[in-house]
Amino acid sequence: MASPREQGGATAHAGAHDVDVVVVGAGLAGLRTASALRAGGATVCVLEARDRVGGRTWSEAIDGAMLDRGGQWMGPSQDRVAALAQQLSVETFPTFCDGRKVLELGGRRSEYERDIPSINPLALVQMQAALTLLDRQRKKVPVDAPLDAPDALRLDAMTVETFRDRYVKLGSVAGLMDCAIRTIFGAEPGELSALYFLMYLNAGGGLLSLAEIRGGAQQERFVDGAQALSLGLAARLRHDSALDLRLRAPVHRITQDRDGVTVTHAAGEVRGRYAVLAIAPSLAGRIEYEPALSAARDQLTRRMPMGATVKVIVTYARAFWRERGFSGEAISTRGPLTLVFDNTSHDGQTPCLLGFIVGRAARRWSERPERERRGDVLDALDRCFGPDARAPVAYVEQDWSTEPFSGGCPVGIMTPGTLSNAPDVLRSPQGRIHFAGTETATVWTGYMEGALESGERAAAEVLTRL
Repeated sequence: MASPREQGGATAHAGAHDVDVVVVGAGLAGLRTASALRAGGATVCVLEARDRVGGRTWSEAIDGAMLDRGGQWMGPSQDRVAALAQQLSVETFPTFCDGRKVLELGGRRSEYERDIPSINPLALVQMQAALTLLDRQRKKVPVDAPLDAPDALRLDAMTVETFRDRYVKLGSVAGLMDCAIRTIFGAEPGELSALYFLMYLNAGGGLLSLAEIRGGAQQERFVDGAQALSLGLAARLRHDSALDLRLRAPVHRITQDRDGVTVTHAAGEVRGRYAVLAIAPSLAGRIEYEPALSAARDQLTRRMPMGATVKVIVTYARAFWRERGFSGEAISTRGPLTLVFDNTSHDGQTPCLLGFIVGRAARRWSERPERERRGDVLDALDRCFGPDARAPVAYVEQDWSTEPFSGGCPVGIMTPGTLSNAPDVLRSPQGRIHFAGTETATVWTGYMEGALESGERAAAEVLTRL
């Protein structure tokens, strides 16, 4: 298989190319858009700012194994991802989750084996009631028309923190819910619109579906890393003379007229009949448009910041936590790691733990000295699984907020008032410009499945206009 930097497309070069569609972004959404457009007979140019394809998926050889700096899991109802993996002969394997789990809550460490953490009976009852309420409430919010939900405007004006506090009175239950929310969105509960939160849960089948391993979004991993999907798509497109994939080509300006679009990038410009922006809304907001896009679209891009996530990958000579009967999973309100997973390679040859630093803590992370950061992470893993955690083979941090062509991870979030102040513009074309990207998906928003769905939708929209 090609390495992550062997990109399966033409290298950037000067000169304009007249095509039917210019696709901006070569992550899963952009590559799926390009593939579907080519299947429909359109000529395509894909412009990617980075020197690689894959977007927020990025796999790299670490301590002898292909491990993921970005998105990495596949869940049981993510049919597009599963089908693409099968088409590209990309192998998957189950995420390891056998054994005892660790909970750090309110200064107390405990261990548990079931899916629900070991909390006192009253807290357990309240947790189950809260999950039942969330499941009932999220089903009332149509993903493709969230403002049609009952009390939509009130929910959109409310933060998730306020929404949670109405129904959750125990600090232990609130702490557990906040750990899940921070990791899923890379944001604090006080930063998210409650309406957006419920819409997002509905797109992925509920909070438990998003948070769990078995039966949830973290059920399977990819043997060669999740970026193998983008590399495989790019490799298929490489030999297509009607498609041009250009790397190191960040887009600065898009001009529309009655006949088409001119897309200006770092190495020149491309003229097309239509454009598809397959990038996060906040990144699309950095592009200059002539004429300007609608005020509602401008508001949307300003009110959808990226979540803040740091992934910490730590490899070891042996899987000492498994030897002690632990699954490698941990939940902590103490920090700096909010969640920890076993991230060992499929063949077991590279034992690995993966930790997430998210939300407010992630935004402050890069300001601290590297030695201090590493020490705090290893302290946290020691508390969870024992002193062997202090002797890693490899230690890698991936702070997505420092990536200029991502701006954060895992997803662009909606702050209170976003949906009600910028209705119907997330997926709506602006003249000859269409929009893809996982943020625009109506299934599994924020995930690879959503990226693929969004690309299929955007391509279908454009093909009806060609």
